[in-house]
Amino acid sequence: MAEPDDAARHRAKMEKRKQMQDTEAAARTREQGLLMVHTGTGKGKSTAAWGLALRMLGYGKRVGVVQFIKGAWTTGERAALESFGPLVTWHTLGEGFTWNTQDKARDIATCRRAWEQALALMQDPDLALLILDELNIALRYDYLPLDEVLDALRNRPPGLHVVVTGRNAKPALVEAADMVTEMTLVKHHTAAGVKAQPGIEF
Repeated sequence: MAEPDDAARHRAKMEKRKQMQDTEAAARTREQGLLMVHTGTGKGKSTAAWGLALRMLGYGKRVGVVQFIKGAWTTGERAALESFGPLVTWHTLGEGFTWNTQDKARDIATCRRAWEQALALMQDPDLALLILDELNIALRYDYLPLDEVLDALRNRPPGLHVVVTGRNAKPALVEAADMVTEMTLVKHHTAAGVKAQPGIEF
C-alpha cells in the first residue's frame, strides 16, 4: 500500500491531470468525417482498420471495405465482419501481390476497378466508414493518379470516415490526412522462418 504522503502526491497529480484533460476535451467541439492513414513497415495496419470497423458496427453504423492489391484469400476478418450482414459491404478487387502478377497494365486496370468501387461507396449516404485497404501500395506504384485520389478524398461527404492502409504512404496523403499512424517494425516472426498463419496474418 502507498504511504500517506505518496498517496496524497499521487492524488494531487491526478487531480491536476484531470483538470488539464477536462479543459482540452471541452475545447474540442467539432465532429467531422476523418481521413485516417495507417502506414509503416510494422504489422497491424489493416488489423487496426478492422478494429475501427468493429467499433463502428457496435453502434449499428454501416461499413464499406475495398481491398486493393490483395487477392481473394479467405480471411478471418472478412468472415467475421460479413457476419454483420447488410451493415458491411466488402469488395476484394485485387489479384494478389504485385510480384505475382508481374503485369503492370493488368495491375493498373485492377486498381482502377477497385477505385471506381471506392468512388461509388463514397456516394452512399448511409455509409459511416470506408476502409481502402492497401490503397497506399496502389499509389506507391503509380497504379492510380495521386491527384485524382486526393481530390476525391477531400471532396467526400463531410461525415464519412475513411481509412487508408498500406506501407509507404505518399507525403501528400499524409499531409491531407487528419490522423496518421505509423506502425514500426521492431521484430517479426517471419524472419525466424514462421509462416503466415490463420488468425494472425489472415
